[in-house]
Parts: sequence; C-alpha cells; structure tokens
Amino acid sequence: MNTSDVDFNLLATLEALLAERNVTHAARRLRISQPALSSRLGRLRELFGDQLLVPGHRGMTPTAKALELEEPLKAALNGLRGVVAAACGFDPSTDRLVVNIAASDYMQASVLLDFTLALRQEAPGIRIALRNIDVSRLEGHMEEGTVDLAFLTPDLIPDALRSRPLLAERYVLIARKAHPAAPRGLTAEAFARLDHVIVSPRGGGFCTAADNVLESMNLRRNVVMSASSFLVVLDAVRNSDVVALVPERLVRNRVGNLRVLEPPIPVPGFSVSMAWHERGHGDLAQRWFRQKLLEHVASQARTRPL
Repeated sequence: MNTSDVDFNLLATLEALLAERNVTHAARRLRISQPALSSRLGRLRELFGDQLLVPGHRGMTPTAKALELEEPLKAALNGLRGVVAAACGFDPSTDRLVVNIAASDYMQASVLLDFTLALRQEAPGIRIALRNIDVSRLEGHMEEGTVDLAFLTPDLIPDALRSRPLLAERYVLIARKAHPAAPRGLTAEAFARLDHVIVSPRGGGFCTAADNVLESMNLRRNVVMSASSFLVVLDAVRNSDVVALVPERLVRNRVGNLRVLEPPIPVPGFSVSMAWHERGHGDLAQRWFRQKLLEHVASQARTRPL
C-alpha cells in the first residue's frame, strides 16, 4: 500500500461505519448520500484488501481486520483533528460555534441559562442548543454528533464517554412565604404532616430518597402530587400550600414569594458530571467551552446567597 495515496476522507468514513454499524446512519453522520458512502466503502475494501464490514442481523458486522483497525484509527484521526484545530486556533470573540447540550430541566434552569447569558459578551458567535436528556440514547446521540455535551449523575454516564465532575448539590425545603404551617425550626414530625409535591422524572412515582429517611424515623409524609419537572414544582409551591424539597441552585435566583428553609431531616444530595465524546475531546473550541463552564459553576459556588 502506498500511504501517500490514502484519502483521509476514506479513513473518516471507516471510522463512522465502525461507530454506527449502519450505512444509513454513517452517511447521515458524514452528511453524504448513501450511494457516496457505498462507493467509499468499496474503495476502502480495495485499499485494505478486506471486506471490513459485511451485512449482519442488525446492520453491518465488522470483520476481524476492521476490529483490529478500529482503535488505532480513532486515535490517529482524533490526533489529526487536534493538530488542525491547534493550527487554526479558536478566538471566542470572533469565531462561530454551535454547542448541542443535553441536560435535565434542573440543569438548564439552574446553571445553563445563566451561563449562556453570561457568555454572550465574551463569545457572541456561540450558539447553544439545549435539549432534554435521554440517557438511553445519549451515547448514540454523541456518536452522531447531535449532542456535544451532556450533564447527568456519574452513575448514568456510559463507559465510552469522557467525563468530569461538575458540581455537588444539596436539597432545601421551599414553601410560599404566607404558608400557615411552615415556620423555621420545623420538626420532622411537622414536616411529614405537610402536603408535598415531588419530582418523578419518569412520571408516576410518589417516593424519593427523603421518604426512605422518613421511614427510618417511623414517619411517612403526604405526597399529593408528583411532576416530571422541577419548574412545575416551583409554580405549585408558589400558588398553594404544598411544600417541596428542591435542589438549592434551582431557587437561588427565583426566591420571589418563596420561603427557603433547611430540611428538618438529612436529605441525601447528588452530584452532576459533564460528559462528552472522544470525537470532541481535542477540539479547541469545545475544550474552551467546557473550561468556561467549569469556571462559571465554581464562581456560583463561591457566591451562595442562600
């Protein structure tokens, strides 16, 4: 093989085919037609003297030769992308960038909204597309390039993705300011007697970690409603006598007519990490974006108003 004749677009095509195991999906990922991709696959087979991918029960099945090539090919192409990105550089004041982010409504409202607005002055050419996270399809979305960055608890991050801890969160108790039975110094027994609204992301649930704590104290609270969104919970609390345990960051800038209290029971908190695909790991623009987000969250932690 004369390596000077190698078309690097062919190698990117092989990378996409090995990642997708599907001609249609690989063509969509590369933004080319299926006939064009099939033509490239034919040239790849000729180049390597191997079928590389053959029809299987579900999509395409890689040959032993293709599997042998997969990791070295990925590393080589990512290295090449990094060289090109470093040579071109990234200037946030003038360059344009679209960042596709998958996150819960909590992360969108409590962190990403403020971050996006704060970034406008420094990087006016950056556009951020927020979408609700679908953990079951996250790895596929990142491989396709439809998601660049995701925010989720560490236990849910697929092994194939890179990640970094972002924040640790705790819960606070909220009630409307005129609530007749939610004073400071609330006991666990009085807390359990209140009407509660909770978040059940998958819908239909009426139990959270706080209920396990209450059960260990031989107490049971009255959960009158569960919602799929924390933002719905905030509206419910503002406009009625229900109370709720919510992440502290969610109400930092949304206190309004809410009273924010320390829970009278030890409610377990949670942590959030950001995750990204190897595809964007060396990209200077995305690395800059991730670093700015880390700095933003760190500055939030230093200025806790509650």
